[in-house]
Amino acid sequence: MKKIIFAVALLVSGMVSASAQSKGTFSVGADLVSSYVWRGVAQDAANPKGTPNIQPSLTFTYGGLTLGAWGSSSFSGSVKEVDIYATYAFSSLISLTVTDYNWGFNNSYTNYKKDETDHVFEASLNYAGVESFPLSVSLNTMFYGADKKESDGKQAYSTYFELGYPLSSSAKLIAGGAFNESVAYGTTGFGITNIALKVNKSIVISDKFSLPVYGLVGLNPKAQDAFFVAGVTF
Repeated sequence: MKKIIFAVALLVSGMVSASAQSKGTFSVGADLVSSYVWRGVAQDAANPKGTPNIQPSLTFTYGGLTLGAWGSSSFSGSVKEVDIYATYAFSSLISLTVTDYNWGFNNSYTNYKKDETDHVFEASLNYAGVESFPLSVSLNTMFYGADKKESDGKQAYSTYFELGYPLSSSAKLIAGGAFNESVAYGTTGFGITNIALKVNKSIVISDKFSLPVYGLVGLNPKAQDAFFVAGVTF
């Protein structure tokens, strides 16, 4: 684990050095969602029909580097998630993200021992698409921590891919799934978990203020489930 932390620290250090000519900016926000669905998978096991969640975020951007924290907490108290991440944009098209997820909280938050930790580390490579063919692609692999196979308890290396294509300036079609056995995605091998349509709208409140809202409706073919999420961004 020390080697992983050291490698991530070196990566972040290199990113900061490469971005040294830029001025850093902070940003804070929050989403209020009718239920918490992630990559097509409902995240509130205690309330399978869903319950509202508040999802705050905090970011610091310095050139091509973004350091952020994101969380989710359900109104029922059955969901608690605190994630931290680092994203580096190599260009307007390509970016790399390393995320430290924690949605378990069964052990100490500072416990990073391989077979005890609730943390899950994931590396994500993202392609934004070009104007002539705006298909976005992301590949995400969990490489350390609590991501274990149900069959033998070994590291699962859960890998999820996602494609996104804008139908208009306010609507986007999403398709994604897992490549392998994964408890996180409920798969025993390759499986499509997320086919969805996301529509955004900005509700004008006054000349100086508008409220961004969105709707997300979709299917999880692997789980034979459907979801419909409404969200407001503050």
